[in-house]
Amino acid sequence: MSLLVTLGAGVVFGLALAAPPGPMNAVIAEEAVLRGRLAGFRAGLGAATADAIFFVLAYLGVVAVVESFPLLRGAMIAVGGVLMLYFAVGAARGARASFRPTSGDEPIVAEGKGFRKALVLALTNPYQVLFWLTVGVGLLRPGELDVLARLPVVGADLAGTFVVATGSPALIGGFFLGVLVWVAGFPTGLVAAERRIETFAPIVAVGSAVVLAGFGVYFLYDAATTLAALGA
Repeated sequence: MSLLVTLGAGVVFGLALAAPPGPMNAVIAEEAVLRGRLAGFRAGLGAATADAIFFVLAYLGVVAVVESFPLLRGAMIAVGGVLMLYFAVGAARGARASFRPTSGDEPIVAEGKGFRKALVLALTNPYQVLFWLTVGVGLLRPGELDVLARLPVVGADLAGTFVVATGSPALIGGFFLGVLVWVAGFPTGLVAAERRIETFAPIVAVGSAVVLAGFGVYFLYDAATTLAALGA
């Protein structure tokens, strides 16, 4: 029972990382509605591959280097911002394309590079690095986490109800299972919706462009303020 609870907690942590709106899901959405479910899934695998790389680096203690060198962090954020703006332009152009042929179910937009796009964006995403510096390190460190005990007001009454073993293979396996559930289910749901609503694909593509552009501008601003503070 304890093993199942820990596995389930890992799945929840994985979904919590993968599901929130952001640049990775914008790329997955763009690939799914322009090029089909498998293209969206491949983009999701790119983001998941980045998490696997961060997992290894966090395990080895290398991820903490980014936090120790603000100049490196600022440069990484700047690169991520430029890449997001670049991919936003591509998403906006894709919104003007024809999404479905006159017969068949697959989109006719040229094959994309969603895996590489999502992988590069994830590796230069400071929020993903921050996750592995905080929550990720906590998941890797052997011990126990009393999840419900941290809730306000009712935490004392629920203490001991939901305890997971951190650093266990079940928790880490569940985490990546949660990520894979999202990267498989999210593009499938988008494609199903797009087949029912003809204008859904261009709306998602434009939305993806807006999200990527917004994060790109924010990241460049963040990088500029970080580097300016170092030069002061």
